[in-house]
Amino acid sequence: MALSENEKRLLAEMEAALAQDDPRLVSTLTGTAHAPKGPRALAGIALFFAGMAVLVAGLVMKVTPLGIVGFLISLSGLVLVLSILSNLRSGTMKPAQSQKGAKVRWTTRLEDRWERRNFDN
Repeated sequence: MALSENEKRLLAEMEAALAQDDPRLVSTLTGTAHAPKGPRALAGIALFFAGMAVLVAGLVMKVTPLGIVGFLISLSGLVLVLSILSNLRSGTMKPAQSQKGAKVRWTTRLEDRWERRNFDN
């Protein structure tokens, strides 16, 4: 069921008033809340280096299970750091942009071209 022009205008006014009154709530609801990622990144880096130290200790002492545990620890630290970096890159950490100024992602453009090519014939 489509909204009338009056309802759309009222909804836009309500959204603007909410954004002005409580921007923190708006950022939480839109998924653009800024959570401190510094401690998680440092923990990931520390896990990586601790895992490498355990891995080398396992190699030096010729204890294979210790080396495997070290590898798993360093892998988990690396995954943690990479997940934080991918969140930064994908834009989930950036403030919300207006629809007019939003940039179209290249994957969206490729999908649009694919749809036009396959279904416009």
